[in-house]
Amino acid sequence: MAQKANLVIDQGSTFSTEITVATDGGSLLDLTGYTGAAQMRRHYSSTNSVSFAITLGGTDGTVQLSLTSNQTMSLAAARYVYDVELTDGAGNISRILEGYITVSPNVTRA
Repeated sequence: MAQKANLVIDQGSTFSTEITVATDGGSLLDLTGYTGAAQMRRHYSSTNSVSFAITLGGTDGTVQLSLTSNQTMSLAAARYVYDVELTDGAGNISRILEGYITVSPNVTRA
């Protein structure tokens, strides 16, 4: 079962967050050989999505999600849904995190 976490993204800013993944026994999950995917959408049924860049930390169990400032600038200030999935070497997919994202509007513009 996926953990739940709500995030806030500042529109027009570079966004990055790190997740630490552990086994049921509490040890860090070795992510060697895994791939990751994460998307946010306005609604669960939306066809449009924004994909996060994902960096897996290997043996330290970390997953970093990031968006560029250009990506966040193109987001409407609103609430979104998101999730993060990992796929192991055998093709098994696990949803590790899900929740809501609030995009906070940008005031300063170049």
